[in-house]
Amino acid sequence: MSLRSPPLSAVHQRADASFTDFGGWEMPVEFESIRTEHEAVRNEVGKFDVSHMGQITVAGPDAATLTQRLTTNDVTVLDPGEAQYGAITDEDGIMLDDTVVYRLPEGAADEFLFIPNAGHDGEMTERWLSERDERGLDATVTNRTEEYAMIAVQGPDAPDLLAAETEDVTLSALSRFEVADGAVAGIDSLIARTGYTGEPGFEILCPWDDAKAVWGALECQPCGLGARDTLRLEMGFLLSGQEFHPVDEPRTPYEAGIGWTVKLDTEFVGRDTLEGVAADGPEEKLIGIELVDRGVPRHGYDVTTPDGEPIGHITSGTMSPTLGAPIALAYVPAAYAEPDESVRVVVRGEPKKARTRSTPFLDR
Repeated sequence: MSLRSPPLSAVHQRADASFTDFGGWEMPVEFESIRTEHEAVRNEVGKFDVSHMGQITVAGPDAATLTQRLTTNDVTVLDPGEAQYGAITDEDGIMLDDTVVYRLPEGAADEFLFIPNAGHDGEMTERWLSERDERGLDATVTNRTEEYAMIAVQGPDAPDLLAAETEDVTLSALSRFEVADGAVAGIDSLIARTGYTGEPGFEILCPWDDAKAVWGALECQPCGLGARDTLRLEMGFLLSGQEFHPVDEPRTPYEAGIGWTVKLDTEFVGRDTLEGVAADGPEEKLIGIELVDRGVPRHGYDVTTPDGEPIGHITSGTMSPTLGAPIALAYVPAAYAEPDESVRVVVRGEPKKARTRSTPFLDR
């Protein structure tokens, strides 16, 4: 099967980006270097093409009922122009995806927009349609992934950079997890104040065919998925397929550390199971780990006690460009999930001294 291409693919090729297959999309992994791009976002500003993320709209009288049924958070509390983070779970409370749900501004043709992870847009569209039809709900569900481009602008200087190219909305008045209509480089867009790096930043959703105009107007360091991964890992943010996967890494929101997104006073698929997990506590938890010895922790590496007893495994790991230290996320028994527990990470057969850490690794 051929890879899907984002609307800026030709622009990235002209910039000599290196590419990777991510969720069925051919996406830029780096332009200059992961470190250069990472440091630009931490210290100044960088831009990311994140058009591989899904965009699905829900409209109609039962749009809220349908979206509430399939996400763990409470979408009924959202006013127009607000957003929230949540999980999408199956009947056993296992995470199929995590998502941001936007209640669109007043006057929008659709009521809700939610963002599945790369390659999940078809699956999640079908999930919404199936639930709608099974319950006889009145809602229209539309997969708009190849109608919208999505560009993230992240870093301490992101507000000033974007404000200079934006009309019809005051960015300084836009709070975290709010979305508004505005024009960027003269292109009508949705502008959301969310992000995946821990820095101030925005996501711009504009028409697919207008992506080049918006991207070109934002004069800053282009960044690829490599820097996006090191930035999110320093913040302890989840990555689909790494920290959770319905087959390879089946986890509940409580295990994955996002139990705060589960509103048990609402009705959603998986609620009854998760109520029991909340009452008893998860047997395992996702925690941060920092190596004391030299070495870089990677996905799949074993975590053991100092005596060599296996207790868990790494889901994501890297050498933190900001901290200059090897960091990772790992699942371990709840008894080992407190900070400053002494553990070992087996790196290429060698047990390396490490300690558990609370996340985020950075104070942001």
